[in-house]
Amino acid sequence: MQVKRIVANIATIDQKAARPFYQDILGLELLMDHGWIATYGSDQQMAVQVSVASEGGSGTPVPGLSIEVDDVDETFSAMSAAGFEITYGPANEPWGVRRFYVRDPFGTLVNIVSHTG
Repeated sequence: MQVKRIVANIATIDQKAARPFYQDILGLELLMDHGWIATYGSDQQMAVQVSVASEGGSGTPVPGLSIEVDDVDETFSAMSAAGFEITYGPANEPWGVRRFYVRDPFGTLVNIVSHTG
């Protein structure tokens, strides 16, 4: 048996609210829309990972999602300009990442991260 894909599911009654956050800013494509579920993603091959944690590092809460981007500062600027709630950072962490926490339109705490080294 081999895991082929992991999908994060976020409960909401308003799937359209995801577009500004996940498509417009993060650049994910709308891959599927059945009215009751909308799936955003990329055709790029991505690593499959599941993390379990007692904290988010540096004394922060555990985020519901972590999304690696190529430019944390550009993403931070776009999220801030769009009015999304930034709850931490941006910060350079001692384990070699630059990141910030933001709440998506559904209240999910999202760790936006880039490796610095």
